[in-house]
Amino acid sequence: MAAVSMTVNGKAVTGDIEPRTLLVQFLRENLRLTGTHVGCDTSQCGACVVHMDGRAIKACTILALQCERAQVTTIEGLANGAELHPMQAAFREHHGLQCGFCTPGMIMTAVDIVNRKGNSLDEHTIRNELEGNLCRCTGYHNIVKAIAAGAQAMGHGLVAQAAE
Repeated sequence: MAAVSMTVNGKAVTGDIEPRTLLVQFLRENLRLTGTHVGCDTSQCGACVVHMDGRAIKACTILALQCERAQVTTIEGLANGAELHPMQAAFREHHGLQCGFCTPGMIMTAVDIVNRKGNSLDEHTIRNELEGNLCRCTGYHNIVKAIAAGAQAMGHGLVAQAAE
């Protein structure tokens, strides 16, 4: 067993884990933060996207021990209490989900896109940046609309960067 310490959604956490434990396993099994999904076990679907030190990563491709002293934000830490993050609200308003399985990873990726690319995102940029996030239910049309709307809302100061 190995000890790991990190900050998850603004709270210091520690755990004794097997050295081979993936971050996604630590989040889901040790911390019971089940919004981060495991969809493919091959790093191709994006259902496991979280933010580590302010950047989107796939939690199925990194060992929890590699996150020692890191700041990790999951979908559960994105909202400000009962107030949804603007990207979450945009996904709800623009029907950017169907079954919802990919939605946490899509939202976490979308926030990262805005943080890197700014608030004025065109459809081509959004679709290009979503490569690596798979949705098996939709044609991405409403997801793209939701991300564009969420990006605009984030640009209007409607977000307090939760836990980042």
